Amino acid sequence: MIYTCTLNPAIDLFIETPHLKPEVVNRTNSYDIQPNGKGVNVSFILKHLGVKNTALGVGGGFTSDFIEESLRKKGIETDFTHIDGISRINVFTRVVDTDTEYKQVNNGPEVNEKKVQEFLNKVAKLKSGDKLVVSGSFSRGIKPNIIVEIAQMAEKQNFDLLIDTSYNEVLDAIKYHPFLLKPNDEELLSWFGENDSHDLSTLIKYSKKLLDEGAQRILLSIGSKGALYVDEKQVVFGNAPKIKVVNTACSGDTMLGTFIAGIEQGMTVADNLQRSIAAASSTAASSGLTNFEDVSELMQQIKIEKMEG
Repeated sequence: MIYTCTLNPAIDLFIETPHLKPEVVNRTNSYDIQPNGKGVNVSFILKHLGVKNTALGVGGGFTSDFIEESLRKKGIETDFTHIDGISRINVFTRVVDTDTEYKQVNNGPEVNEKKVQEFLNKVAKLKSGDKLVVSGSFSRGIKPNIIVEIAQMAEKQNFDLLIDTSYNEVLDAIKYHPFLLKPNDEELLSWFGENDSHDLSTLIKYSKKLLDEGAQRILLSIGSKGALYVDEKQVVFGNAPKIKVVNTACSGDTMLGTFIAGIEQGMTVADNLQRSIAAASSTAASSGLTNFEDVSELMQQIKIEKMEG
């Protein structure tokens, strides 16, 4: 079984407005309310591609109720740890006249140690053959070193751990051999004290350093440039297709969910990376997650190359 894990779920409010002016009422063109959280999005993508999964999470209040009900309506099982607080609401605003996107992302609610342990007790039930996807930020009270504890559990219990979070503690977790890491280029560079953008050779170098330190696979999103896949045998690059960006918030989750589905479906790395980049781009060109209707067309713009490491 594949389990996704969202330790800071959210409702996302997407707004399109012709302009955004201070101290006046700005009438909007449209709005949309969507359940969100990186692991939640991975669950939706997996289900869309026919891959059964269970969504774990830590959340509370009417917002968590909405998120969990939305998952169940899609046929995704949920096993959330419930807290007294209210899960967050984020706001993403697209301003038409300036072609600008504003992202307002809130902190999550406070989670006490008892509830953290309640969540970890669920992870303790995972077994060999299972996969756990830990994605996104953590609510207040959930310390970043929980990723190390989960990695230790994965090695001991022999389940596959996939990590998509920017905390530096990821570097402490990789000695426990996670199945896959999915940073973006900025996160990767920041882990190694780099702040400026670099060419592909530098990104490959640092991806391979993660392998040397214990990670099994790296799926690296590089925004408008595309994505890299790196393991001990190969380095594969795919460019991004040309699109009109509407919302970038969920594109990385789409890439990861699509790539996991491709692994489960036995796709080659090249075909899997091509479809994953196209799906991520489709999401970036949409107000929400892709429906995959234009993915085949976008794939035609993507060239997959084997790179020298």
